Amino acid sequence: MSDTSILLPPAASRASATLLCVDDEQNILSALRRLFRHDGYRVLTAISGDAGIKLLESEQVDLVISDMRMPEMDGARFLEVVSSRWPDTSRILLTGHADITSTIEAINQGQIFRYISKPWDDQDVRLIVRHALEHKQLERDKRRLEALTQRQNEELRELNASLEARVEERTAELRLTHDALAAANEKLKTSFLTSIKVFSNLIEVTEGPRSGHSRRVADLARRIAVKIGLDRTATQDVMLAGLLHDIGKIGMPDALLAKSVSQMNTEEFILFKKHPIKGELALMALDSLRSAARLLRSHHERYDGQGYPDGLSATDIPLGARILAVANDYDGLQIGSFSAKRLTSVEALAFLQQSRGKRYDPQVLDAFASLNDSEIVDKAQKEWALGPNSLKPGMVLSRDLVSREGALLLAADFLLDDSLIKQIRGYTRYEEQSVVIHVRADWIETNTNQKSAINIDD
Repeated sequence: MSDTSILLPPAASRASATLLCVDDEQNILSALRRLFRHDGYRVLTAISGDAGIKLLESEQVDLVISDMRMPEMDGARFLEVVSSRWPDTSRILLTGHADITSTIEAINQGQIFRYISKPWDDQDVRLIVRHALEHKQLERDKRRLEALTQRQNEELRELNASLEARVEERTAELRLTHDALAAANEKLKTSFLTSIKVFSNLIEVTEGPRSGHSRRVADLARRIAVKIGLDRTATQDVMLAGLLHDIGKIGMPDALLAKSVSQMNTEEFILFKKHPIKGELALMALDSLRSAARLLRSHHERYDGQGYPDGLSATDIPLGARILAVANDYDGLQIGSFSAKRLTSVEALAFLQQSRGKRYDPQVLDAFASLNDSEIVDKAQKEWALGPNSLKPGMVLSRDLVSREGALLLAADFLLDDSLIKQIRGYTRYEEQSVVIHVRADWIETNTNQKSAINIDD
C-alpha cells in the first residue's frame, strides 16, 4: 500500500460525502441528482444562493456545485460567501462560455476548485467531484498530521524538559551520594591509618626508651619515597610497612629485644632474623596490607646480597624495602638497637654513607641525603601549636598526639569534636603537665573570627 493510499479516504467514506447543488433551473438540479445517484453521495439542492446558504447553516456539506447565472445572488457571489464562512467546503462552478469574466471573478473571490462548462460530460463531472473530495480529504489529512506533529513536538519538548529536570535531579542525587561515599571512604582511610598507628604503638610498649621508633621510621621512609617520586599508593605502602616493620618481634623474649643486634649471640640472632618472615605472615591475610607485608619481609636485605631472609640483592629487593632499610637503620643507630653505642644524627648519616652500595641502595641514600628542612612541612606556616583550652570542634590534628612515654593517643589527621577535646583536657589535668597540640592552620584561617579567641600559650 502506497503512502497516498493511506491518506485517501476509503470508497465508503467518499460515497458518504454530502453534495449541495445550487441552480435556479430545476431541470439542472434533477440532472445533477441523477448523475450522482450511483456514486452513493447524499445530494441536497437549492434553487438560489440564499436557499443554499440556509442549507449550509443547518447541514454539514462537503462540496458545493453552483451555477453562475442566478437571480439576486450569482454564483460568484454565492461561492465567495461559502469560501468565507465554510472554507473547508469544496467549491465547483457551472458556467457557460459567455461567462468568462464572471468565472474569473469566481476563481479569484470564491477560490473554486474547478469550473465546469455547460454542457458538461457526465463522466468528467463525476471525476472532477471525486478529485475535489479527495483533494479536500488530503488537505484535512495534512492539517490533521500537522496538528498531530505539532502536538507531538510539544509533548516531546515537555518530555525533554522533564527528562532534563530528572537528569539534573538524578545528577544532584548522585553527586550527593558520591560526596557522602567520598567522605565515608576518607573517614575509613583515616580510621584505618589510625588503627595501624595505634597497633604500631602497642608493638613498642615493651621497648621503653625506644618507643616511637616505628613512627619515626615510617615518617622518614615516606619522605624518602616522595623525594624519589613514588606514587601515592606506593608511598603509603612504604609508610605502612614502616609503622609495622617490627610486628614480627611480637612474642620474642623481652631480654632479646632489649639488646642491640651487635650484642646478640648466634642463637639469639637466628631467632631475631625470623621476625621479617613472621611479620609478613601476620599481615598476608589483609588485602590492604599485602604490599606493605612484602616490603616488611625484605627490609633487612642488603644491596650486596648479604642480608636476610632471602639473600636478595640490588634491584631484586623491592624499592620500598630499600627505602625502609635506610630509614630503619638511621633511627636504629641513634636509639641503640643497631649497636650498643648510640650515634648522633650526623654520625648515623656517615655510617650509612660508608655502606653505600653494600648495605644500602645508592639512589635511596642520595634521596635521603638531599632531604632538607625546606622539604619538610613548614610547621610555622601550615600548623598552629595550641594548648588544650584553645581547641575547637572541627580542628584537625596536624601531628600525632603522643603521651610522655611515647604512646600514641591520637593520630594525625584526626578530626576533633567536643568529646575528644574533653578527653584531651582531662588527660592533661591527669598528667599535670603542659601539652601542646598541633592542628592544621587551614581551619583557623577559614574561621578568622576565631583567632581572637585562641590563646596559643594557654
